Amino acid sequence: MSFFEENCPEMDRYLENSASDEPEILRKLRRETYLKTTQPHMISGYQQGRLLTIISKILQPSNILEIGTFTGYAALCMAEGLADNGKLTTLDINEDLAYIPRKYFAESGFSSKINFLIQDAKEFLKKSDEVYDLVFIDADKENYVEYFKLIKPRLKAGSVVMFDNVLWYGKVLEDNPKQTSTQKIKELNEMIAKDADFENLILPLRDGLNVLRRK
Repeated sequence: MSFFEENCPEMDRYLENSASDEPEILRKLRRETYLKTTQPHMISGYQQGRLLTIISKILQPSNILEIGTFTGYAALCMAEGLADNGKLTTLDINEDLAYIPRKYFAESGFSSKINFLIQDAKEFLKKSDEVYDLVFIDADKENYVEYFKLIKPRLKAGSVVMFDNVLWYGKVLEDNPKQTSTQKIKELNEMIAKDADFENLILPLRDGLNVLRRK
């Protein structure tokens, strides 16, 4: 959930009304996510989805990696910017919800470009030698630091990585957080800011998006 959505819904509606139209397939997917899942707030959502699309279209990536498919909304947004011969690999471990992204990937115009795997992301990255142009990570916050370490060797100059939920509902302001996920998110943000190989900015969009570019 976004800050404005919770604290100033009028501004949230204004932001959505002032953004590009949401494609019909994404509108249907978002509605089904809210009807059929127990945690629909996990979806990237309209505003963040349009940002993912714009970044992907600017980069025109040949190889995208997503960690945390959920119902497939973010994957379809990023797929809009894929190069003609590009591919997107998206990973999740929730087999129970896999029928939703599979259905929408098949209905989209990107089915041949999307590789949806039910697989642990850490194990995948340890075995992969692929280099990625664009990476979106939105799963398993307690492993964010490990994901960063594993993905770094898979990037080239100009590659863009995005970590979602890096403000963690404001919990990153806690001095001594007890929750492991909060500790790890704070550690990740500090690690990225100090890493000379990247330039980054945290966007206060929804629950915070850390956008970093490999130099």
